Amino acid sequence: MLMNAGIPILSIILWLPALGALLLMFVPGEQVARQRQIALIVSVVAFVLSGLLPLGFIPNAEGAAPGWTGIFGFMQQGSTATLPDMLFVDQVAWIPSFGINYLVGVDGISLWMVVLTTFLTPVALLSTWHSIKTQARAFQVLMLLLETAMLGVFVAQDLFLFYVFWEFSLVPMAFMIGIWGSGNRIYAAVKFFLYTFAGSVLMLMAIIALAIIHRNALAAEDAGFRMTFNVMRIMEDLRNGSLALDTNVARLMFGAFFLAFAIKVPMWPFHTWLPDAHVEAPTAGSVILAGVLLKMGTYGLIRFNLMLFPEVSRWAAPAIAILAIIGIIYGAIVAFAQSDMKKLVAYSSVSHMGFIVLGIFALNPEGISGAILQMVNHGLSTGALFVAVGIIYERRHTRELAEFGGLWTTMPIYGGLTLVMVLSSAGLPGLNGFVGEFTMMQGAYLSPDLGWQFLAFAVIGVILAAVYLMRMFGRAFMGPVDNPENAHLPDLDRVELASLVVPLVPIVIIGFLPNLFFAGMQGSVAEVVQHIVVGVAGQ
Repeated sequence: MLMNAGIPILSIILWLPALGALLLMFVPGEQVARQRQIALIVSVVAFVLSGLLPLGFIPNAEGAAPGWTGIFGFMQQGSTATLPDMLFVDQVAWIPSFGINYLVGVDGISLWMVVLTTFLTPVALLSTWHSIKTQARAFQVLMLLLETAMLGVFVAQDLFLFYVFWEFSLVPMAFMIGIWGSGNRIYAAVKFFLYTFAGSVLMLMAIIALAIIHRNALAAEDAGFRMTFNVMRIMEDLRNGSLALDTNVARLMFGAFFLAFAIKVPMWPFHTWLPDAHVEAPTAGSVILAGVLLKMGTYGLIRFNLMLFPEVSRWAAPAIAILAIIGIIYGAIVAFAQSDMKKLVAYSSVSHMGFIVLGIFALNPEGISGAILQMVNHGLSTGALFVAVGIIYERRHTRELAEFGGLWTTMPIYGGLTLVMVLSSAGLPGLNGFVGEFTMMQGAYLSPDLGWQFLAFAVIGVILAAVYLMRMFGRAFMGPVDNPENAHLPDLDRVELASLVVPLVPIVIIGFLPNLFFAGMQGSVAEVVQHIVVGVAGQ
């Protein structure tokens, strides 16, 4: 319906937060309440619009989705031959002399990442409703700009455009950590920026090299062919044999992309920036960092590593799966040793993201589908846990487990909601985490490249997750109220209640109705797997 109406819905969703940030610049600095309201309204409208995307996500009978070319006033309904599996496509020449276009679209891989981003942004804004008191307007502006950058990463179908959004996302988050963080916030912000930027430089070199090799290969047959960064065109030419990469060149390019994404995930041993960034970031920063920014890495592994380099993906799968297993076990063991609740949740992300990487490199429909759903699940559950930690920190200004005990007695609503989030993260059947973990582990078991040995180690990670999460909850919420400072803590106010109840809704829905989310991604996942099969067969 949206596509037939000629509405550039995807571009509206993408740029609405940036327009909201621009609007905030004209709101007087002393009107903090109005600034917060505008930012929240803009983010909620973006979420509502993104909720329309799944409704129109229906391919035609031939398997190719109808598309759009152009943007805003230049929209024209038509066929997008170079993007056969993308929906809501907008395209306009940006730097035509270098073959660079504004080219965006969504498929089953990116669909739920877009919805997750727009869903978590208002939750993050609510989580710091009372805590951000200095330079509030700048904070709201950076949050909205960050939302546009993250959305751009998930919808960009031009490699150069993807890289621009990828790098731009570093800037707002680094400033949020450095300005509104706590403790050693400058060190954490610089470490976050340098780690992720360094890996991205190699990816940029690989992007440029790939575009040049593609141009040279097709120019040999068509002298008029010009360079393009259209990732779907490059993938199609790789599939049909018009572009053939030397094995060593393909492995080097795979490594450049992989390093950038592995740092962002982060995978062991590239994870050392994450605990510092999480611990020092404001609550909203931790929510977005865990909920969305880390998913940019796993999304990139599927979209680019698997699709551009299918043969190398299969060749590297066992080694990458070993790194994932190390991350699962290492993250869980280190999380168990933490006395700071926020640091514990941060290390749990290292472990949980290892599961997602393991599912991706199972290289089968079960593993990849489970990984995509678990990307959503982790964003919801871990994001909500960071909200919960932020709530108690605002009351006590400490996150040390030894300072708490018996919180469920004094804050029963807060305790009950936090327990649901803990159980979700631990993978309790009936909640979202169980579905994703089960599907990923099924994929690992069925994978000819992995098998039961990898599944066995993954199960150990599941057990350890339950141990450290329930230990954290038991020490903080159960038992007597030994510390008199906890005896009269107020329970959740309306804003805090909303920030925890809102993510609870999809956590329960996914747990009971996972097919609502699996259905939209199956066609795209099947295409990824088929691309790997065809690529390996043609090696």
